[in-house]
This record gives sequence, structure tokens and C-alpha cells, in this order.
Amino acid sequence: MTDYVKLIYNEKDRPKTKYPQQLCDFLCKKYNVKKKSNFLDIGCGRGDFTNAFSKNVTYIYGIDISDHCLEHYKSFKFKKCDLVNEKLPFNDNTFDTIFSKSVIEHLYYPENLAIEIKRVLKPGGRVITMCPAWEHYYRDYFDDYTHRTPFMKSSLSDLHILADFQNVKVEYFKQLPFVWKSRIYYILSELIRLTTPRFLRKFSKVIKFSHETMLLATGTKND
Repeated sequence: MTDYVKLIYNEKDRPKTKYPQQLCDFLCKKYNVKKKSNFLDIGCGRGDFTNAFSKNVTYIYGIDISDHCLEHYKSFKFKKCDLVNEKLPFNDNTFDTIFSKSVIEHLYYPENLAIEIKRVLKPGGRVITMCPAWEHYYRDYFDDYTHRTPFMKSSLSDLHILADFQNVKVEYFKQLPFVWKSRIYYILSELIRLTTPRFLRKFSKVIKFSHETMLLATGTKND
């Protein structure tokens, strides 16, 4: 079967942008990710975000069922892993931070991955999970036929709590860097989402990503 990542994330249809570096810099600052720490990007895909995190973190791994990232980046270590049928290929208590973006919604049983993430996190380590917010995304959610499990704030929180993470927090997140600077800009983006027709998304990234709200969840592993 054709490599999904290689097919969908080709540079013609989805050219590389500055956004991965902007997001990774923001998250590292927000969660105080240490330079000399162990970091794992689960479902790294083409490797854009893993490469961006490598500018902030010394020791970083990416894993995915596809090895397409090797065609684009040499800045991080990579292991191939089938997240559905295999355990994470790391020892217990290995990583300080584990990140995934747009991964868990592709799984029928995301709780299995959540349990594995907790296993390979160090005590006191942090999980950072991003996925589409179903309530804002439902009209387009299954445009991607590989989507399996939709999430609301409550269900994403429950997933992390049931995997025994502590200090779980889930928030709405806009993929618009200017929004991260002020709550006022977030409110402006919400007004755009509520007042602009969806068909205008193709003409403006601000409209597109105001409509396509994400969820951002974090939690920590007990010491």
C-alpha cells in the first residue's frame, strides 16, 4: 500500500513553512522544556515538527510507521514503529517530554498509546498532546478517511486521567502565532470563526485556522 505520509505530505501539496518552528519554540517556552533533556515526537510524519524541536532540545527521537522523514531531515534520531500493533521501542522512564500532534485521532484505541506514553516518560515528565477539536471540526473531520476517534475537551482530559497522568489540563488552541501573544487576539479569532462563512477558509489562513480549532492537552507523570 502507498505510504500515507509520503502521499499526503508531499512538498507540492503541503510545502514546508515557518509554522513548525514557531509552534515548537512556543511550546518549549510555555512548558519550560530544557535544552539538555530527552524528547520524543510520536507520529512524526514528514519530520517538520521533530526537526523544529531539535533546535530547542539536544536529545530527540521521532517515531512513525513511515520513514518518510529520513528523506527530509537528519537532525534527529528516528525509529520506525506501528503505533497500533507495537509498543513504543524504548525502555521505561526514558523521556522528559513526549509530544504528539494530530496522531491520537487516527487510532481506534488511543488509550493504549496513552498508557505506553506514561511508561516511557520519566517520573515528573510531561506529555503534550494536540488533536482537532471535534466540536469545531466535525463538518470536515472525515475528509481524512484515516480519522478514527474524535475528541472533545472532556474526552481528551479523561483519556489522560485514565492513563494516570496528573495535573491534566486541556485547552482550545489556535494554530495562528499572532493569537498566542494575547487573549484579545484569541477572542478576535473566535469572532472570525463565528462570523465568517466556512467557504472563505480557502482564501485566508486566518479564517481557515480560526475555524479549525485544535485541542492542546498536557499532563505529568508522578514522581
